Amino acid sequence: MFERIKEDIQSVFHRDPAARNTFEVLTNYPGLHAIWFHRLSHRLWKANWRWLARSLSTFSRWATGVEIHPGAKLGRRFFIDHGMGVVIGETAEIGDNVTLYHGVTLGGTSWSAGKRHPTLEDNVVIGAGAKILGPITMHKGVKVGSNSVVVKDAPEGTTVVGIPGRIVMPSASKEQNGHRAKIARKYGFDAYAISDENPDPVANAIGLMLDHVHLIDTKVEEMCKEINNMGGSVCGKSLPTLEIDSFGDHLTTAEKESAKASFDPQI
Repeated sequence: MFERIKEDIQSVFHRDPAARNTFEVLTNYPGLHAIWFHRLSHRLWKANWRWLARSLSTFSRWATGVEIHPGAKLGRRFFIDHGMGVVIGETAEIGDNVTLYHGVTLGGTSWSAGKRHPTLEDNVVIGAGAKILGPITMHKGVKVGSNSVVVKDAPEGTTVVGIPGRIVMPSASKEQNGHRAKIARKYGFDAYAISDENPDPVANAIGLMLDHVHLIDTKVEEMCKEINNMGGSVCGKSLPTLEIDSFGDHLTTAEKESAKASFDPQI
């Protein structure tokens, strides 16, 4: 039990930069409290103490603003950020390292008995206000954008946004996206949101710029190789890397951190 509690606390530090110390996390994170209440109510539910399990779940909802049915199955290092308004249904199943933000609903679409709530596999992130409805599966690494309504399965590693939810960033299977991801990592950008199908025109523009930079890099590397084969000595073993820290020495530390953060995934 104490090992799981330690894992839960560490998961907060890993995923919430606002967390400052263990005492603060223990006393001021209702999402964490809701998960601990649920573990007890879930044991009572499995032991067939159904009324007591539901009563404890109701108290947890009153105390934390998070409603988790005692029958739901939660994985390890599950993190609910802010917590308020989260609803998780009876037959929902959640894997390891999953993150939910406030206002998320894992709900059903049928009054029939049996599996009627979603399954979230490992490393899924669900943005604020999103609704995942029905006995569908968000496969490993799926990201769901804020306020989306998802009613269909999402393949592994994809990003889903909109009403109804649609895939805007497929998993990295296309050669084009593979090139973009590599060049983005090389220049210090996060490869999130640079898909051709992304509706954000700024993200599309950045994607085109990354394609262009990749093409230029490829041509320069070919030229350097040919010149070196002819007896010259240019470029060294590889082209120099570019880091955001190399720009704007006049910027403050906070401004540099803000520039870096602008390339981080925002759900």
